[in-house]
Amino acid sequence: MKPVRHAAAPPTLVAVAHGSPDPRARQTIRTLVRLVAAMRTGLRVELGHLETDEPLLTDTLARLRGDAVLVPLLFSRGYHVKHDIPSVVADAAHLSVTTAGCLGPHPLLAEALHSRLIEAGYRPGSAVVLAAAGSRDPESAAGTEYTAQMLSARLGGVPVVPAYASAAAPTVGEAVESLRARGWRDIAMASCFTAPGLFATRCADAAPGVVARPLGSHPALARLLLHRYDQARGVRSTDLPLAATA
Repeated sequence: MKPVRHAAAPPTLVAVAHGSPDPRARQTIRTLVRLVAAMRTGLRVELGHLETDEPLLTDTLARLRGDAVLVPLLFSRGYHVKHDIPSVVADAAHLSVTTAGCLGPHPLLAEALHSRLIEAGYRPGSAVVLAAAGSRDPESAAGTEYTAQMLSARLGGVPVVPAYASAAAPTVGEAVESLRARGWRDIAMASCFTAPGLFATRCADAAPGVVARPLGSHPALARLLLHRYDQARGVRSTDLPLAATA
């Protein structure tokens, strides 16, 4: 009788969050992680923060063994993706680590942003300011601009102007003024943040109209995490529509 061979466990998915002193952020991120785990039975899903919150990414990696795929809960390739995460990974020589691409730009991100706008009371035909954290890295700004273009397409072609909470221009207030100068009066804000916190609040306070809440545990965002995980492993995500597999 041949021995039964058990399939090897898939690599652990480690969601990498920035971290925030706002307790709402901690709860939101943990809810998202639980949703991701519920969507993929048998997959071990862990959480690690780059700063402020526990567990820190260094501590999460220290207690893991075998293979891990890090999925940054970040929407563009800036300093955290290019420097902070690789630095932590370099100190985890006991693990076989692959780092997935950041969450944006991607059609599933545009889907989540669109959905949050609609649930906040977005009026069709209104212009939109896409609020994001901001970075001095030009690649990060290019990614946010592409996300704005995808969101604009979902909204029928209305202007979607990127704006930033820090490190880049324009601010939300400046973006609003530029749209008003072009004749737009109804202006909504899409929140390209994973969770509530200082930056999300700063941007919301500067918005004049409808303000969408952070993406949090939106199902499209959870599916995007799993898609980036699958991409990093070289596996096709079978639960996504063809239009969302970029």
